[in-house]
Amino acid sequence: MSNQYFVYILLCSDKSYYTGITNNLGNRFEQHQVGTKRESYTYSRRPVVLVFHQEFNDVLQAIYFEKKIKGWSRAKKQALINGEWDMLQLLSECRNATHYKYNPNKLDNFY
Repeated sequence: MSNQYFVYILLCSDKSYYTGITNNLGNRFEQHQVGTKRESYTYSRRPVVLVFHQEFNDVLQAIYFEKKIKGWSRAKKQALINGEWDMLQLLSECRNATHYKYNPNKLDNFY
């Protein structure tokens, strides 16, 4: 039996996003909601709403995806949350001369 890992995004009461990773989504969400750690980002931004989660069987893939999302713009996170795949791809495109359309060797702009 393989392990499950979840990358998740919470919408905080101040309208900011929090991205995290866990192997127990229900338990972790409850910890955020209750505020078990006073020093955590979400503690003073409760209540929180789970707006996105993606399941992974490989913890390294989950960690990689979480780190990628944390570097994304708010607009790109919203496109992911809303399942707007065309917008997500558009927001992933580089806006300079090294753009993958001009450089076929650079195809890692998406996710």
